[in-house]
Parts: sequence; C-alpha cells; structure tokens
Amino acid sequence: MTVVLLIGSNIFMTLAWYGHLKLSEMNISTHWPLIGVILFSWGIALAEYSLQVPANRIGFVGNGGPFTLMQLKVIQEVISLTVFTVIAGMMFQGEQLHWNHFVAFICLVAAVYFVFLE
Repeated sequence: MTVVLLIGSNIFMTLAWYGHLKLSEMNISTHWPLIGVILFSWGIALAEYSLQVPANRIGFVGNGGPFTLMQLKVIQEVISLTVFTVIAGMMFQGEQLHWNHFVAFICLVAAVYFVFLE
C-alpha cells in the first residue's frame, strides 16, 4: 500500500512541479502572474501531500509498517525519478534520455538494494 500511495503522490508532485511548464508551452498559463502559477501548483501539491503523508505513516516501521525511515526515503527517490521520467517523456517530447541518465538510474536501484541490506 505504501508504494502505491508513493507512486500516486509522485504523479501529483511531478505535475505540481512541472505541469505549469507544459501549460505555458501550450499558451494556457503564459500570462499568469507568478503567484497564480504558485497557487495552481500548491493546489496540485495538496493532493500529493494527501497521499505522501499516509504512505509514510503506513510504511514506517515505528507505526507497524515494513520500512525504516532510510528505506522509505530511498524508495521515494527511486519512485520520484521513475515517475518523473515517464511523465517528462509523455509531456515534453523534446526531452531525451541519454546514457548517463540510465547509469544514474542503475545507481539508484543499487541504492535501494544496499539500503535494504541489514
């Protein structure tokens, strides 16, 4: 359940952080004042926090979950970059992945492996 909530929260997080760039590219938010863009992003981020906080509470070993704090953080980072890569690939067609991006992703997967060694 924790991982599913983290995936959902990261979808909202990515849209909150980068969705306004796509809206600007589509000439929807081009003339919005910065405060309007910030409030728009905060509205999306509220949905993100509504999933992120329960994910951490459910998943944390101190609350009966299966993950330590460090494990939760590393899982979160890998999910975040995976979700970002998928959304960026769909929304921003000009953004391309290069070999170093794949190497970095492999390093993150290795980080997950090492953080679970006890």
